[in-house]
Amino acid sequence: MVNSFTALLIDDHPLITGSFKTALEQVFNSEKENLETIIVHDIDSALKKINNPTFLKEVNLIFLDISLPSKNENILSGEDLGIKIKQISPDVKIIVSTSFNDNYRIHTILKNINPEGFLVKNDLDPEVLLMAIKTVLNNTPYYSKTVLEFFKKHISNEYVIDTVDRKLLHELSIGTKMSELPTILPLSKAGIEKRKINLKKLFEVEEKSDRRLIQLAREKGFI
Repeated sequence: MVNSFTALLIDDHPLITGSFKTALEQVFNSEKENLETIIVHDIDSALKKINNPTFLKEVNLIFLDISLPSKNENILSGEDLGIKIKQISPDVKIIVSTSFNDNYRIHTILKNINPEGFLVKNDLDPEVLLMAIKTVLNNTPYYSKTVLEFFKKHISNEYVIDTVDRKLLHELSIGTKMSELPTILPLSKAGIEKRKINLKKLFEVEEKSDRRLIQLAREKGFI
């Protein structure tokens, strides 16, 4: 432990941030440490914090929700935000939380962010939160029950949905025309078609239209 500790809580549900704050206070009260918690409820507010060059240097731990409201066209989810945070400050500890328990969704978050802690919200209770914080602060990864089950089954497909894939899915979901996509994405028309084919294979979509692909991507939390 350190003499002062700063935690950034990023979640759009006040009950969740309140639970995290209470758990942190329990941990640090017992250690007699100085604790500061900073709470934001959306991606735009979080970006204002982390884009400050000195801010992340002062942060010891970040709780990051994957499903967050955003008005930013480049940061569409908490996953994108987590990637950006790790790019700016690779050593900051992140505990991810999400309501999505799909195996492939878990796989993608682990690959793209590699968080020190990973909590599925259905697994959460006060004891789990306390254990997650203590474990991560002792430099050991912590995964809640559903994530551990994923490791036992571990899907064999190594294709990871990246930022470009998620941006493509987002544009398809809002009705962007195929002819417009090359001006929005860093891909040629042929490259976009290849990505769509790979995504449909991944989600086991056989129909030619994008309707089912978009539906499954939304259900699994990619858009």
